[in-house]
Amino acid sequence: MIQDSAEIHPDAFIHESAWVDGPSSIHARAKLWHFVHVLPRTVIGSGTSLGQNVMVGPDVSVGKNCKIQNNVAIYQGVTLEDDVFCGPSCVFTNVLTPRAHVERKDEFGMTLVKRGATIGANATIVCGNTLGAYCMIAAGAVVTKDVPDYALMAGVPAHRIGWVSKSGDRLGSDLICQRTGECYAETNEQLLLLED
Repeated sequence: MIQDSAEIHPDAFIHESAWVDGPSSIHARAKLWHFVHVLPRTVIGSGTSLGQNVMVGPDVSVGKNCKIQNNVAIYQGVTLEDDVFCGPSCVFTNVLTPRAHVERKDEFGMTLVKRGATIGANATIVCGNTLGAYCMIAAGAVVTKDVPDYALMAGVPAHRIGWVSKSGDRLGSDLICQRTGECYAETNEQLLLLED
């Protein structure tokens, strides 16, 4: 069901079982599959795919060409930049100390997932943290702090176990991507892509 106040680009695909609450905006080539629910004031970028049983919003921005796999809920306070991958059943929290009997909507922690980041299946992202560009969060990891660009994070709590390239390949000690030949440099616990 699509509410009249929702803006849907004619090139978007909305499965008949999906719900889109208005006002929301679904851009060109977006795909909303079975049982997706987009809540009010949410933007879904062009080319983004929302898998079965995904819930987004309210007041959430999802960038272009993102892939949100089945059973993911993206709550208010979470922002996904372009090209983000969210694996099946990964979790975003929005309050650090929830209680059923205490209203804490004014305490939502902001979570930013930067361009090209990958979040593995069943990983948990605790609110109030930033996931750096092109980082990779392993399946089942629990992120409790900011993640640097290109970091490969695993464990509970998640810690950096290496670096990955822009294409997602694990980098060796030479910091050269075997797939693309791109060269990286490590400085002060950060990784930088060296320009040609």
